Amino acid sequence: MSDIILHHYPQSPVTEKVRVVLGIKDLDWGSVIIPRLPPKPDLMPLTGGYRLTPVMQIGADVYCDTQCIIRELERRHPKPTLFPGGAEGMAWGVGRWTDGPLLSTTIEVVFADAGDAMPDDFQADRGMLYFGPDFDMKAIQRTMTEALVQLRAQFGWMDERVAGRNFMLGDAPGLPDALCYYLVWFIRGRYSKGPEFLSQFKHLTEWERRVDGIGHGHPTEMASADALAIARDATPAPGAGGDDDLAGLHTGDAVAVEPTGVTGCPAVSGTIVQIDNQEIALARTEEAIGDVVVHFPRAGYRVTKQN
Repeated sequence: MSDIILHHYPQSPVTEKVRVVLGIKDLDWGSVIIPRLPPKPDLMPLTGGYRLTPVMQIGADVYCDTQCIIRELERRHPKPTLFPGGAEGMAWGVGRWTDGPLLSTTIEVVFADAGDAMPDDFQADRGMLYFGPDFDMKAIQRTMTEALVQLRAQFGWMDERVAGRNFMLGDAPGLPDALCYYLVWFIRGRYSKGPEFLSQFKHLTEWERRVDGIGHGHPTEMASADALAIARDATPAPGAGGDDDLAGLHTGDAVAVEPTGVTGCPAVSGTIVQIDNQEIALARTEEAIGDVVVHFPRAGYRVTKQN
């Protein structure tokens, strides 16, 4: 059994990004299918309340957000690299675009297209999450054409990039391929005119087939109870300590961490055991599983000291 456990559901576009990374690295992993909507009773003990998908578990260490998950996969399994040709650093900046404005535009198109056909409970949950408490489906539908115009321009950038290349960085797949592919996958599968829309991008659709051919590595189905038992029987890896004088945060501080840019994702509380400019890790104790350490990226997350 692999040490890597991914808590996800098949339709999750953001998880597809991680599944592609697992395929690039040809890794074995345990697959725990979680509910698409809260409550998620077998996930909350691991994350301390973090509800976004996916979550990666390795023993009693829990990694939230794909940025944090992918960094850890690269650290533990550096070959084959996600940065062929030497693209470290700035490749992560692509993720701030694809997971930010480009994802928002893609979600607008998918929501507007689905309209009233979207189940009420899913619409209410994801509408608040991505568009805020004043979410208005009719308003999103009125601006669908403009969203498609914006999407076309940005998918055009991807199309230009892979003209004459097998992958975004050259002959071998890397991080930018995973970061871009999941949105193409999302549009093809969840927008009713997705295949028609994508057909205008000749190079991109050829690249899409190549990335699809990579696969997802080697998943094995796993029950959520078994994943919780693994966490209960494991000991978190020792934290590396550290301090962030700029933010006034130090190892041992009690803090709460929450994502920015989404609504309705509760903050996770714990004690800092590791902190640097890319990651923060919190020690927590849960009655059901004992001691865990929950890891978050710094980019895109707010950290607040608790008294």
